Amino acid sequence: MTEKENIILNESERHIMECLWLQSPLTVMQLVRSLSHKVGWAKSTVTTLVSRMEAKGLIYYQEGTKAREYYPAISREAAAISETESLLSRVYKGSVGMMMNTLVEKKSLSRDEIQELYEILRRAEEEQK
Repeated sequence: MTEKENIILNESERHIMECLWLQSPLTVMQLVRSLSHKVGWAKSTVTTLVSRMEAKGLIYYQEGTKAREYYPAISREAAAISETESLLSRVYKGSVGMMMNTLVEKKSLSRDEIQELYEILRRAEEEQK
């Protein structure tokens, strides 16, 4: 899977990816130990998910000394961009303005978040020059 492909992670895939983005490589047993505290999955569940994610190109492995070691095949940033673009397309018809207007109307933005958005827009404006 390339970084530019449409990447939409389901909740289960996101749990595994978060572990791998935080630390990789990880073996299935290391994933089981990490995820058992968060979601309580059995080894068979993790194994099944890892196999499916490998087939989708979300993760890959290298043979370790005793077990396969898994790595993320996509970056956190690529997943975030893809999911954001999907949200904008599906919910807001591609309009960033419509999304921001919704947040403003619901009074969902703190003063700090508004200031952060101003800074982001200033940087974007500078890049356009």
